[in-house]
Amino acid sequence: MLAITSLLNPQNADRINRIIKSLETEFGLDDVQATPDPHLTYQLAGVRKLSALNQVLRDVSRHTKSFVAHTTGLGLFPGPNPVIYIPVLRSNELNKLHQRILHATKPLCLRTDKFSGPDCWLPHISLALHDTTPELLGPVLQYLNQQTFNLKLTINNITILRQEGELFVREKYFMFEGHKHEKAPLLFE
Repeated sequence: MLAITSLLNPQNADRINRIIKSLETEFGLDDVQATPDPHLTYQLAGVRKLSALNQVLRDVSRHTKSFVAHTTGLGLFPGPNPVIYIPVLRSNELNKLHQRILHATKPLCLRTDKFSGPDCWLPHISLALHDTTPELLGPVLQYLNQQTFNLKLTINNITILRQEGELFVREKYFMFEGHKHEKAPLLFE
């Protein structure tokens, strides 16, 4: 499975990595560090041809302008190993990008996860997963509750992450180039 994502800009990535590192120091939670680059995920997919996936995502990136997304609060996916995350607020721009990615990749996907569909997709930035327990939730949330999680994210890339051993690493990175395809303003009419 590959993850189709957007990496966070360096300032926000540093902040998220500091939070993640503090959760390791305070509570021993470090499984989320299997993906060293903080990101938000659009889709998890198995694909027929990586070269074809690269091409369609390059095309999406060429025609997409950077935009701003916002986060707020904390979220929780319950279960035996609860996931603690920062929700990314859905906006028209974010929803349109998600739809364009799903549409472009649909013919290439052998399988996808059920949470990538437009009705179930909840964009988020994971802070802790896999090594959490219900017993740790109270103390971890009390610790995190001392901070605010109102971030302004610049969404300016599509990045494919692939699993390599226990890590998820960058396979391909595409910067948005939509600003290059605008018509230049007329100086004289």
